[in-house]
Amino acid sequence: MHQLTLAEIARGLADKKFSSEELTKVLLARIAQLDPQLNSFISLTEDLALQQAKAADARRANGENGSLLGAPIAHKDLFCTQGIRTSCGSKMLDNFKAPYDATVVAKLAAAGAVTLGKTNMDEFAMGSANESSYYGAVKNPWNLEHVPGGSSGGSAAAVAARLLPAATGTDTGGSIRQPAALTNLTGLKPTYGRVSRWGMIAYASSLDQGGPLARTAEDCAILLQGMAGFDPQDSTSIDEPVPDYSASLNGSLQGLRIGVPKEYFGAGLDPRIAELIHNSVKELEKLGAVVKEISLPNMQHAIPAYYVIAPAEASSNLSRFDGVRFGYRCEDPKNLIDLYKRSRGEGFGPEVQRRIMVGAYALSAGYYDAYYLKAQKIRRLIKNDFMAAFNEVDIILGPTTPNPAWKLGAKNSDPVAAYLEDVYTITANLAGLPGLSMPAGFVDGLPVGVQLLAPYFQEGRLLNVAHQYQLNTDWHTRTPTGF
Repeated sequence: MHQLTLAEIARGLADKKFSSEELTKVLLARIAQLDPQLNSFISLTEDLALQQAKAADARRANGENGSLLGAPIAHKDLFCTQGIRTSCGSKMLDNFKAPYDATVVAKLAAAGAVTLGKTNMDEFAMGSANESSYYGAVKNPWNLEHVPGGSSGGSAAAVAARLLPAATGTDTGGSIRQPAALTNLTGLKPTYGRVSRWGMIAYASSLDQGGPLARTAEDCAILLQGMAGFDPQDSTSIDEPVPDYSASLNGSLQGLRIGVPKEYFGAGLDPRIAELIHNSVKELEKLGAVVKEISLPNMQHAIPAYYVIAPAEASSNLSRFDGVRFGYRCEDPKNLIDLYKRSRGEGFGPEVQRRIMVGAYALSAGYYDAYYLKAQKIRRLIKNDFMAAFNEVDIILGPTTPNPAWKLGAKNSDPVAAYLEDVYTITANLAGLPGLSMPAGFVDGLPVGVQLLAPYFQEGRLLNVAHQYQLNTDWHTRTPTGF
């Protein structure tokens, strides 16, 4: 039962082959047995899950149907869930129980999804390896000595290990797509504004976007359908109709124009990954796609621009955690300043402190123009590059990451080396574009992903290409040994 995809679960529930309650019990037992190896969950919600499963079964018994009705999922632990710990992977929020549900949580619950728990993540979503979590590092099920990617590494590891069929994640600079690539999953970052950010604890408000992690493009379409839509409570949400993502999966790729940026294949890319990316291009050409080389000349500036903008926004967003209103509070503060300093110094981990300091510096009076304003101008140039490229091609294809998953702790002494792993993913966040990573093969037994980017609100096109690719390849069906 644990090998079933979301789509197969929907069919099994509709055909009464099993109930949501039976499936939920199987998966909860599997999590209890296997997750100690992975550390992919921060909180399990057994009582809530069984209650939601019984309710879903009752709704089906009354004739209701729906792809998510009774389907088990988990949420990255920065989506507020009423009455349940929402920690953001941080000591700062270890004792925080949200008084309300995030819009994404509420929408999926209304669709009948069953919440099994909250997944581990890099602290406040700051990281590429899921090693900065207060609750310890998450392990990659493909090799327990390697990272699963971050910051949505808990969601990725849990789905890859078949502990559940799908999970939510968030993507600020690649935090859905990069762990998807490193764990052999399909992960989708929607267009900025497509999925509500209300109740999603912010890292960088102009970059964060929620999205699905699953084994197939078909499953991502199902989960995105439940997540997407306009939300008047979120000022960054865009009032754009949500298409039927599943309906577009089977469209022909005949004549599809694919652009491959020459800048993607520089010295930093593992040549074995480059070969797998070229193989995926050939596969899409067999399906009728037309491939051409394009250029994204400002891509080289993306990492420095991102690592000014994101920390700047983080330093502003995280100022609310002051030991006064909620979250961690130091013991016996001498005065207000001592309360602020010690609560933040003890509550935030090293990576979060590092990014707050960088962001506060970039926003300071003497350096705002030199750093933050310049980074925003580069951001516009990167967007212009994409707009010019999409006049020539329908989608852009390339590697998701420059390397396969690295060993736990390998980059801890060199934060910049970890930042460079985001080189291919952050441009989509800076431009607000939708992006998808799908399995494309293995290097040294570790998964590799290929990334697809599309114009605004063209998530359906990404899902269509990925689904057609997956009908003709079997990378996404491979299961890690022992799981």
